[in-house]
Amino acid sequence: ISVSIGIFDDILIPADAMQHPSRFDDKEQLWAWEYETDDGKHDLFMDIGEEIRFRVVDEIFVDTTPSGPDGTANQPSEISDTESKKTPYTIVGSISEPGLGLLSWWNS
Repeated sequence: ISVSIGIFDDILIPADAMQHPSRFDDKEQLWAWEYETDDGKHDLFMDIGEEIRFRVVDEIFVDTTPSGPDGTANQPSEISDTESKKTPYTIVGSISEPGLGLLSWWNS
């Protein structure tokens, strides 16, 4: 799941860091937490644009400093697609604990 806090958009929550058991619903095109109660299972969908509470579990820094000349100054430099699309800073989050996830899941 990709999360944005308005001023920062590079926050990722991997599938293994979500409430268990979770699944991607192909029909709804949303992630769903399969919440079990005494009444049976209920799908709690992660609707797009909803507020979420998550915990930061990792930070990823990638050095995107341009490399200097390597003696081939007369030749045009080629930048591959992977080099030009590196994100310098990414936050990895988790919602696999009680109280985390969509705020609407925990409000009664």
